[in-house]
Amino acid sequence: MESKKINYRNGVLLVLTAGICWSFMGLGIRHIEVANVWQILFFRSLALTPLLLIVLTLRARGNPFIIVQRSGLAGVIGGISLVFAFSGGILAIQTTSVANAMFLFAAAPFFAAVLGWLLLKEQVRNVTWISMIAALVGVVIMVWEGISIGRIIGNVAALISALGFAFFTITLRWKKLEDMLPSVFLGGFFSIIIAGALCQIKGYGLDVPNRDIWIALVLGFFQVGAGLILYTLGSKAVPSAELALLSMTEVVFGPFWVWIFLGETAGGYTLLGGMILLISIASNSFLGLTSKTYIDT
Repeated sequence: MESKKINYRNGVLLVLTAGICWSFMGLGIRHIEVANVWQILFFRSLALTPLLLIVLTLRARGNPFIIVQRSGLAGVIGGISLVFAFSGGILAIQTTSVANAMFLFAAAPFFAAVLGWLLLKEQVRNVTWISMIAALVGVVIMVWEGISIGRIIGNVAALISALGFAFFTITLRWKKLEDMLPSVFLGGFFSIIIAGALCQIKGYGLDVPNRDIWIALVLGFFQVGAGLILYTLGSKAVPSAELALLSMTEVVFGPFWVWIFLGETAGGYTLLGGMILLISIASNSFLGLTSKTYIDT
């Protein structure tokens, strides 16, 4: 599918669907019984990486490594950042509630804004600074609850994941890379190597139940891989200020799935902090849209 054939309406649908794909991460990991974070990361990446290789091969018409090579140092740094994002995300869901983890993941755009201001000297709108302060209040409320109920590790892991995604975003902006898939491919490749090595060094091994392996593989192929492909296609036709707003379907549906299928609920402070964070993101994205116009192609 060529991006030039995707109009705004279809782009919105693709981004919304991508967010729904990503939202199944919590439900999938909740069904894993034995595998730890590095074993899950290894097998999930084992499905994600070949999928992206196939997509890149089709786009490059035979030689995907040309596209990967073009991403250069930014692609490598972005790939390493994704290792932190992926592993932090898995650990967060294993050690705290899905709602808490998802809400904290949503702070990534604000982390990216701060990093862009510090490292790339990008201008940050006044309304974004106000939104970030409000979002910080929400994060503090959720982390405070995590400390009080002994889930601080999960909260820290979720924030590390959000920072990893923020650094990934900044590397794309640094070299003005329009295509994220080569860097994500590298992230999956590095994850296989790092997770596999840690499993051997730490003595975890890769001998886990077939059920856990299959769930991790399905997460890699459908939840992460398909979601990223849909998001990449949709992002070509949707204004950047709107992407953060539309992809919030991940944060909304993630806690919903585990509530419907597993009966998992979130604490009052998590919901309060999460709502403050989501309102901050939505307000910032909406106000960003009002300052721009776009044409439905």
